[in-house]
Amino acid sequence: MPQNKNIALLASLGLTLGLSAGGLLLLQNTAPDLLPSLLGQSGDNGGSRRSKGTFKVLGDTFSGYSTFRNDAFQEALGEPGIRLDYADEFDQFQRAQALGQGKADFIVTTLDQFLKQKPKGKIVGLIDRTVGADAVVLNTRQFPQLKSLINLSQLVKQGKSKQYSIVYAGDTPSEYLALVLDTKFDAFNLSDFRVIKVEDASQAWKLMQDTKENVAIAVLWEPFVSQARKQGHTVVLSSKDAPNTIVDVLVASDKVIQSQPEQISAFLAAYYRRIESGISNTSQLQDQIANDGDLAASDADTVLKGINFFTALETQGWMQQETLNERIRATAAVLVLSGNLTQVPDDPAQLYDPQFVSQAAENTKKLIDIVRADNPELAQKLEGKTTAPTAAKPTADIKSAPSIGNLKVRGEVKFAVGAADLTTTGRQTLDKLSKEIAEFNPDTVAVRVIGHTSKTGSASLNQTLSQQRAQVVVQYLKQLGIKQTIQAEGKGFSTPLPGISPADARNQRTEIRLVRIS
Repeated sequence: MPQNKNIALLASLGLTLGLSAGGLLLLQNTAPDLLPSLLGQSGDNGGSRRSKGTFKVLGDTFSGYSTFRNDAFQEALGEPGIRLDYADEFDQFQRAQALGQGKADFIVTTLDQFLKQKPKGKIVGLIDRTVGADAVVLNTRQFPQLKSLINLSQLVKQGKSKQYSIVYAGDTPSEYLALVLDTKFDAFNLSDFRVIKVEDASQAWKLMQDTKENVAIAVLWEPFVSQARKQGHTVVLSSKDAPNTIVDVLVASDKVIQSQPEQISAFLAAYYRRIESGISNTSQLQDQIANDGDLAASDADTVLKGINFFTALETQGWMQQETLNERIRATAAVLVLSGNLTQVPDDPAQLYDPQFVSQAAENTKKLIDIVRADNPELAQKLEGKTTAPTAAKPTADIKSAPSIGNLKVRGEVKFAVGAADLTTTGRQTLDKLSKEIAEFNPDTVAVRVIGHTSKTGSASLNQTLSQQRAQVVVQYLKQLGIKQTIQAEGKGFSTPLPGISPADARNQRTEIRLVRIS
């Protein structure tokens, strides 16, 4: 490409990124050799631009994948000599099989499905994580008492066996969120419900509004989550509350990794350049999502607000700083507990390859250096940095905050007899529990630690002991570094477990209750 066309193209990108004319002139005069790499080219106008063929990508209609279907992006791939053929394959098993059979070069999928289906390939890029676009919704209009998962479990106990339904789209983030509920929250069991699996969230939303179906809970995605809110339903847990729960990834086949590594790097460079241009100008992404999904502008805006797209630098950071390893382990743990996976991978790093995002990340670093002076906020976005959590909520707000549900306590929060001293077993249980709590967003979720005793001794003594024990748990969790606002509360033996004697030792327990603060 002639030098003047390089300058013109970068100027167009510069306007999107908020560059001043001086910034562009400085780049042109001081670093003309950077232009090819910023544009996703190697600088060698020969071999690096020669295509080795067409990349076949399989995915589905999720808005987060809209870039792969976008004409402007596909046209931009012509620079490094790549042609892209994107097709829908809604069956996740078949999608993974196609990768191994050579019928696809890449697939886009969620991290949980990647682990579950085990395609013959590796993660080479991160696409997005949803931050509110997916949510668990209680049918408050039909069942007005439903405000939390605690209310839901009470409703189930009052009804006949599997009288109530849960509905979600199978093999999608909706099903994974249902598994998260099943494995992480006490007194919530998928087996208590009649499970209705549908193909799309629109069908789940329709069934939820049909009173004959007795749907007590639905897992939806946008724009149906917002529609449910407007109609008075309770959004009990969304991907904003657990922002790293649902992660979409780009997977390359083993064959392509071996045969076309340079083309993978060029593909990612072009992809992230398109995404980062959209991050700087959200109307571009909004229009893309609206056109792609045939959505109204307002619905496209709602969808966009529920998705955080990864930048190249953020992707590189996740792959180099153990973050992706941690996400793989956490996601695999949910799948193991739910019976969808046999074991957590011994070495998660074997499942992805960080080398291919390097070119894109270097391009982004150079752009950040250029835009930082003119637009520091944009520079932070391109780095993938988010705003710091809000200040802790006052204790009074926590006590009156609406409940989400109680976390499952795996093990026993055990104390010395008649005392508020944690035993070794108790500390080990809390060590594990702190990792579960860390999965949730401290901006939207706080923690109430509620201590209970059995009915032995005086009421005042047990009230004091339960408060002291709860406070010890709070202090220990704080020492472990949890960021959530946390409050201790003792209830003595005022709320024994149903069906057993108040004096039964099982009443000596610690509840870890998540509550909504935003």
